[in-house]
Amino acid sequence: MTQFTSIFPPFHQTTHFSNPTMNKNQIPVVISPCSEFPTPNNPLLHFNSANFMEQLLIHCANAIESNDATLAQQILWVLNNTTPSDDDSNQRLAGSFIRALTTRARKSCSCNIPQAVTQTADSYNYHHSLAIQTHKFSVIELANFIDLTPWHRFGYTAANSAILEATKGFTVIHIVDLSLTHCMQIPTLIDAIANHHEVPPLIKLTVAVNNCRNKNINHIPIPPMLDVSYDELGSKLVNFAKRRNVIMEFKAVSSTYSDGFASLIEHLRVQVQHYNKSNEALVINCHMMLHFIPEETLFTFNDTNSNLNLNSCSSLRSMFLEAVRSLDPTIVVLVDEDADLTSSSLVSRLKSAFNYLWIPFDTVDTFLPRGSKQRQWYEAEICWKVENVIAYEGIQRAERVESKTKWERRMRNAHFQGVCFSEDSVLEVKGVLDEHAVGWGLKKEDEFLVLTWKGHNVIFASAWLPS
Repeated sequence: MTQFTSIFPPFHQTTHFSNPTMNKNQIPVVISPCSEFPTPNNPLLHFNSANFMEQLLIHCANAIESNDATLAQQILWVLNNTTPSDDDSNQRLAGSFIRALTTRARKSCSCNIPQAVTQTADSYNYHHSLAIQTHKFSVIELANFIDLTPWHRFGYTAANSAILEATKGFTVIHIVDLSLTHCMQIPTLIDAIANHHEVPPLIKLTVAVNNCRNKNINHIPIPPMLDVSYDELGSKLVNFAKRRNVIMEFKAVSSTYSDGFASLIEHLRVQVQHYNKSNEALVINCHMMLHFIPEETLFTFNDTNSNLNLNSCSSLRSMFLEAVRSLDPTIVVLVDEDADLTSSSLVSRLKSAFNYLWIPFDTVDTFLPRGSKQRQWYEAEICWKVENVIAYEGIQRAERVESKTKWERRMRNAHFQGVCFSEDSVLEVKGVLDEHAVGWGLKKEDEFLVLTWKGHNVIFASAWLPS
């Protein structure tokens, strides 16, 4: 369990319709010039099947990309009138894509979708959208929420094990935590360090906080949100460490993923100049955060003080990794989702997202009852991801997940070498998975550990040393 829960008390082409005003329960006849377009007369496909929904969504995305407002409107009408609002996981997944495509269509000047056509999608997704926009987690809520699934715990466990191995013998451990989950991994790491050392080392914890006032930088807030400041969070972590007889220093640096954490890199460069390399370890812990760095620079960033030397045609991700390599870290841990949502093509992105994001919708049925607030928060976060991937472009599209293979290439190009996880690490991760529903699995792929759901890759964990 995430260790915050032990400190505080728990909280519990044209398409025609036979009748555009028909009843929702009636099935419209869809005639398409495209032979593979799914229809109710096709015995191989059924309304509400995952394949049928995916094909309709793809055709809708094609229509939007080609600015065919009429076809896009008609397909959205079919989708809205054939998708139940709260049924099985495939239908809930389809509902989130309907809303995202509706938003995308509305944003297009040449594809103005009338309100009446999208009423069903808006009604279905209203509580999801509202949940993620208005709810901010307390520290306890977030810790308990994360403990419900191995989605994050898998990476925590693998990363902590690798960090412990790499930092043996150091009297000071400087951890730079780039995490989507607001340092929720750190209490378990503090516990592990305290249990593995008679005299625990000094821990320096540095985190990036979005207080960026540069008007040239566009930062999209990413869920989950916290209801406490990072000063308060840091104070809680320091006090937690003290209870474990560990001295910890906490530093929050104003920096954002939007410019490749340029301010954080500058801050670390200054800090590293004062290191005694024989005593102080530098750990860069990246937990599902690097995929928000634009995979290619989407703007011209003119800042003479920035050591990243950004320009309008370079990959920010690769530049960030090269900057990290220049710091000569003791270890870099990279944990992220194993999918590819970076395509410039809306249709390609939709296919990839649909074939990956069914997983969190499918898993939720195993651990959260319908109607619970936690389920509402969980599915709202997935809906946010779907909408950001589908409805937005440019700097507003923050959700740019990249596959394990691409990250491996980036890491090797930045002169890092992968490190295999020990058998003890593998056993520890398996122990975490045993606490969760049947369906979760673990496999090793070269130096990577991969979390799976029903045999499908979900999350990868990796550890890297300077080569």
